[in-house]
Amino acid sequence: GYELWFERKWATYVWDILIEVGERHGITPTGLVALDIARIEAGLLLIEVDFISARKARTEAQKSSPFELGLGWTVALSTKGDFIGKGALLREREAPSPWCLVGLEVSWEGIERAFEAAGLPPQVAGRASRISVPIHNRLGNPVGRATSSTFSPLLKKFIALATVHRDHATLGETLFYETVIEHRRCSLPATVVETPFFDPPRKRA
Repeated sequence: GYELWFERKWATYVWDILIEVGERHGITPTGLVALDIARIEAGLLLIEVDFISARKARTEAQKSSPFELGLGWTVALSTKGDFIGKGALLREREAPSPWCLVGLEVSWEGIERAFEAAGLPPQVAGRASRISVPIHNRLGNPVGRATSSTFSPLLKKFIALATVHRDHATLGETLFYETVIEHRRCSLPATVVETPFFDPPRKRA
């Protein structure tokens, strides 16, 4: 995608031109609700949601490193120059953190069963959730948290970005996403998958 920056006085003119020219290409105006869903589909993290900034993190558990977030490629450890935290990141590269970011696909069958048990048809919200949700293993032990979740209208799947213990980050592993339906806690089966969830060839064209 693109961000367009120009003087305020041109905003309406540029908008009208984009809509007029884009009509034959199926252009559709969308807002922040759609953008939030799209960024989860693309596996893009949101600060203060999927991770807490160093300035605001108050406990060790709230801190994250680029490697834990799948952003190790943004750190130039091979450069000769030094920077604050380089030593710690070099050590982490050799001995990885026990935590890492993964994608989760929540079982639609599991969602249906949970709603059926409450006497309801399956329901999904029309917007993304930024509420942290506990993730458990098969034994019911906590192994992480999902921080951004949404039903993807594009993929027809319920997906989530989650930070989990590395022992449970293997692709294809089944974990359990905790939710509440009709005031009752439910654990929905979820499969660890690669991110981004949606990665069309045109993105790299």
